[in-house]
Amino acid sequence: MHLFFLFAVSFVAWLISALAGGGSALVVLPAVGFILDARAIAPAVTTGMLLGNSQRVLHFWRHVDWPLTRWYLPGAVIGAVLGAYLFTQIHLDWLQLLMGVFLLVTVVTFLVSRKDRIFPVSPWHFLPLGFLYALISGLVGSSGPLMNPFYLNYGLLKEPMIATKAAHVVGVHIVKLVAYGVLGVLHPQYLGYGLLIGVAAIPANWASQYFLDRMSDRQFRHLVLATMTVSGLFMTWSVLGDFLIKPEVVFGVTG
Repeated sequence: MHLFFLFAVSFVAWLISALAGGGSALVVLPAVGFILDARAIAPAVTTGMLLGNSQRVLHFWRHVDWPLTRWYLPGAVIGAVLGAYLFTQIHLDWLQLLMGVFLLVTVVTFLVSRKDRIFPVSPWHFLPLGFLYALISGLVGSSGPLMNPFYLNYGLLKEPMIATKAAHVVGVHIVKLVAYGVLGVLHPQYLGYGLLIGVAAIPANWASQYFLDRMSDRQFRHLVLATMTVSGLFMTWSVLGDFLIKPEVVFGVTG
């Protein structure tokens, strides 16, 4: 029953992420946490995200923005290695609070300005952005739709955004998975659950194509902003809830 539950949740998560520009990991994380202990979440989810996004890249191959990806990957590789190492050394839940607030502020800014782009983003910006995203992802397991504001302001929508983001995520998760293995936190059981998460992406990615073909750019943007809102609220509330119980764990640094 646990395996069926995880597959069903993962399928829904992959479908939503394809239609709303991300957020699959945030749906999968609670399901994995229900089955495995806390230290298993990041390696298992990383395995699943790597497999699922690899299939997504193959499915949307012709839409990938490769020049942007060449800027993104160098910083992301360094950030992923550092993040995976720090994952084994420290505990920084407050990072999720900052991520949640950033997403919510960005959504409000988009809505108030009523513009398609609220700040300029150039390809070279994705070099430091890739580093920061991969670093945070390595620390907390997943950064959710944290990069979506930058993709939107760069001008990516629908298939180009989904395909390019998937290519970026694959690069990060390959490095993270290797680092987890070297650091001794990647066990066969985690790989099995990750494989199940990744396999669920195959039918979800095919199904998403049907809906994307019938969706306008404006509708896609609205779904992306909605996902950013939900993700931001989830991240903020989860950290604040923990803070009310154990503030020293949220804002402390433990080895």
